[in-house]
Amino acid sequence: MASELFANPAWLWLTLGGILLAAEMLGASGYLLWSGVAAVLVSLLVWLVPLPWEWQGLCFAILTILSALWWYSWLRGRDRKQPPSSLNQRGSQLIGSALRLEEALHDGIGHIRVGDSSWRVQATENLPAGTPVTVVAVEGITLRIVRRDPNNEQSA
Repeated sequence: MASELFANPAWLWLTLGGILLAAEMLGASGYLLWSGVAAVLVSLLVWLVPLPWEWQGLCFAILTILSALWWYSWLRGRDRKQPPSSLNQRGSQLIGSALRLEEALHDGIGHIRVGDSSWRVQATENLPAGTPVTVVAVEGITLRIVRRDPNNEQSA
């Protein structure tokens, strides 16, 4: 069987491509995908144009590198088009929220109730209970807040 594959290099490259793609499906995390695709392309090239082994190996190496670089640039461009996600980042989802303090801040630090949870908050000044505030940033588990203008107050 091996002699038949070496006698027909197009089948050899197609077999190698199939083995690499099958191994990729077993969980290689993308490392074998582009080598498998390159081997299949070399098999098509060798089927159309008979090439010596040296040129077949060179074509395989070049196609592997080119396909991996193309995939990398495509993924990088795709990531730029997607907005950053705040999924599973509860603090980030609270930025811009209009809230009302239930207890006064001492030394600019206190706690605020958001839904069924309590959050540590920090402001640049002491604020009395009942003050309308807006969340402007998240630093670790602390919400940075600022006093909201009472003239433009929204429902908290």
